[in-house]
Amino acid sequence: MTESTNREKLIEVKNLKKYFKVGRKATLKAVDDVSFHIYKGETFGLVGESGCGKSTTGRTLIRLYDATEGEVIFDGENVHGKKSTKELKDLNRKMQMIFQDPYASLNPRMTVEDIIAEGIDIHNLAKSKKERRDRVFELLETVGLNKEHASRYPHEFSGGQRQRIGIARALAVDPDFIIADEPISALDVSIQAQVVNLMQKLQRERGLTYLFIAHDLSMVKHISDRVGVMYLGNMAEVASSDELYDNPLHPYTQALLSAIPVPDPNYERSRERIILEGDVPSPVNPPSGCRFRTRCPLATEVCANVVPRWTEAEEDHWVACHLYDDEYKHDFNK
Repeated sequence: MTESTNREKLIEVKNLKKYFKVGRKATLKAVDDVSFHIYKGETFGLVGESGCGKSTTGRTLIRLYDATEGEVIFDGENVHGKKSTKELKDLNRKMQMIFQDPYASLNPRMTVEDIIAEGIDIHNLAKSKKERRDRVFELLETVGLNKEHASRYPHEFSGGQRQRIGIARALAVDPDFIIADEPISALDVSIQAQVVNLMQKLQRERGLTYLFIAHDLSMVKHISDRVGVMYLGNMAEVASSDELYDNPLHPYTQALLSAIPVPDPNYERSRERIILEGDVPSPVNPPSGCRFRTRCPLATEVCANVVPRWTEAEEDHWVACHLYDDEYKHDFNK
């Protein structure tokens, strides 16, 4: 985790929405009015249950998906306002992505050299074949692989090695911002820490900014400066990593954190595990008001009728819950 003294915003996400048509009439609201920002040089962790919209958020930020509504401001420019091929090409060089599945994200018919050098070729970053190959060798060594690996194919590598190749591919164009979409979830536990440590080392050396998407809350605490919690297409809470884990405010965040395994059996017996009742509602037909209300043990009539406002409950600790809204919190104290 980096201690960034530079608080300049690199990414600003404003009221972002991404909807998908399902059939003739239905609409799946994968991301629905999400706002947050990421400072230069920091790691912003994005967590939540499967299907909450965190991966769709990442893909919309980098414009793999076009936004339905809202803005993504990257280094002062609107990502979704760029139209020309050159503008998009310049954007793609600054923003890169590491994908979840290292087995599916690498072309099995390409050598490692060609996989890593694809961005170099597209952006004309090498003047000769020798410069291209030397650059690939350098990147392989940077991620802990050997230059002899350049002539091999993806099927010859383990999952951890493939993810290192994916990281090298992302680094090849010297980006400023990398979206890591669950980059360790498909890896053995023994390999996960190695990949995370590599990412942190690269961040220190290159001044990178990360959006780290994951469902492993313990790993997110380890790597992130700040953390956002998503539920059913909405942002529920955002705070610094230590603050969020020590003082979770949203009932959903409290339930998530109560489920993290703790190696101390005495502490495990003493802490309260919060069990959420029911299933996650469909994003095609989300609940009215607060989307978490159908599973929240504290929900009242207000929660069904009014969408929670984004409230700064404590300094730099934001939450979307009526419990912390001055207009409605008295309803919970009757």
